[in-house]
Amino acid sequence: MPLTLDYSNVMVENIGETHGISESMLQTIIQNGHDVYNTLKEKAVQDILGFYKLPFDQQLVKSIKDYAEVARGRFNNYVHIGIGGSALGPIALQTSLRNSYYNFNEKPKMFYPDNVDPDWIQELTDHIDVSKTLFHIVSKSGGTAETAATALHFMRYLNEALGDDFYKNLLFTTDPVEGLLNRIASEYPIKCFRIPPNVGGRFSVLTAVGLVPAAISGIDIGQLMQGAAEMAEICKTTDLKKNPAFVYAAIHYHYMKKGKNISVMMPYSNKLKDMADWYRQLWAESLGKRLDNDKNIVSTGQTPVKALGATDQHSQVQLYVEGPNDKVLSFLEVEKFNNDHSLKNYFTYIKEFNYFEGKSLGQLLNAEKKATELALTNNERPNLTIKFPQIDEKSIGAFFFLLESATAFTGGLLNINAFNQPGVEEGKIATYALMGRGGYEQKKLAIEKQLKKKKTFEI
Repeated sequence: MPLTLDYSNVMVENIGETHGISESMLQTIIQNGHDVYNTLKEKAVQDILGFYKLPFDQQLVKSIKDYAEVARGRFNNYVHIGIGGSALGPIALQTSLRNSYYNFNEKPKMFYPDNVDPDWIQELTDHIDVSKTLFHIVSKSGGTAETAATALHFMRYLNEALGDDFYKNLLFTTDPVEGLLNRIASEYPIKCFRIPPNVGGRFSVLTAVGLVPAAISGIDIGQLMQGAAEMAEICKTTDLKKNPAFVYAAIHYHYMKKGKNISVMMPYSNKLKDMADWYRQLWAESLGKRLDNDKNIVSTGQTPVKALGATDQHSQVQLYVEGPNDKVLSFLEVEKFNNDHSLKNYFTYIKEFNYFEGKSLGQLLNAEKKATELALTNNERPNLTIKFPQIDEKSIGAFFFLLESATAFTGGLLNINAFNQPGVEEGKIATYALMGRGGYEQKKLAIEKQLKKKKTFEI
C-alpha cells in the first residue's frame, strides 16, 4: 500500500469515551455508508464524477510527456497562470517532488503567480525574459477574472518582445469545447490541453492542469499516476472498514456532528507543506455548504487549517493541546527521508549535545511528531496520521487520490453536493460587476445601491 492511515488516536481505547469513537459508532457509519458508496460508484461509472478515472489515462500521460520534452528544450522559464484549483495542485507537485531550490540550477525555471497582487506580478516580470518563457494559461471557462487579468498583463510584454509571434509562447489548458480560451485558440495555432467537463478545478491536479507543469519540471508523471491508480483500486473496496478514504471520511463526519468543525492538517515535512494548502481548498470548497441535497439549510462544513511540524509546535500546538477541543488533527509523517545523515557532537565539552550522537534530523523531526501526538492524545484531542513510506511520485499520487475520494465520501455522508461552489460563484459575479464586465450591469447597480446604504465605522 502506497500510504498508511493510522487512526488509533481517535478511538475510545486511546483518547477515552468523551471524545473517542467506539467500534460500534464506526460500524453504524459504515452501515449507513454503503448507500453513499454505491451512489458515488454509479456516478463514476456514468462519468458524472470524472476524477475517479483520471489515474488510468495513459494516453494523456504520453501526450504530455511528448510535449514536455519539447518545451524543456525550448524555454528557459515556465509561468503557470491560474488560481485556486488551477494552481494549488501544480504548486504542491512542484514543492513536494522537486528540489526546494530547483530554480537556482534547473531549466526551465518554474513560477506560479497565483494571485493578482500587481507588485508581486511585476517583480516576476522584471526577472524573466518573456521571449524565452512559456506561459501556461489554465482556466476551464477562460473568463476567471484573476487568470484573464494576469494573462493580459504578460501579453503586453509578449507583444513587445515577439510581435505577431506571441502565440508561440502560449499554452492553454481549458474546456474541450466551450470558453474564451478556445475562441483565442481558433484564431491562433496555440497548443491546447483539455480539462474534462466532469472534473472540477479542485479535483483536477491529475489532469493536464497538474501533469503539464510536473512533466516540464522533470517529475515522473507515469509513476505519479501509478500511485494514484493503486490508491484508486484500494478505495474501491466494498469492505468500508478497510477503505482508507471512507474511514477518513467517517471519522471527520462523526466529529463534525459532534461540533468539531476545524480540521488541522500538519505535515512533519517541508516537502508536504503545500499539500496541506491544496487540501484546504479541497476540503473547504467541497464541504462548506448552506443547503443539503434536499434543499434544507444545514450550513455545514469543517474549517481546514494548515500547520507545519515542527515549526508550529512553537506557534499553534499550545492551542491544540489546551484550547477548545473542537479540532481533528491529521498528521502527515514521512517514514524515510531522502536525505538524512547522522549527527556528531563536535563540541565534546558540551555534554548536553551528546544525545544527538548517531541520530539524524529525520529522527528528531519524527520524534517531535510523536511527542505532539502523545500530548494531544493524553489530553483527549482526536488525531490521526497519514504515513508516507517516503516522498516520491507514487506516494504523492496516492495522497491526491485518497483525499479526493475521502472528500467525495464525506460529502455523501453529509448529504451535500461536494462538487459545486455556489458561494464562490457569488463572489465571482460580484467581481465581474464591480470591474464593469458586460452582462453584469444590473448586478453592479444593485451593489452600488447596497454600498450607499452601508454604515461606515473607521478609526
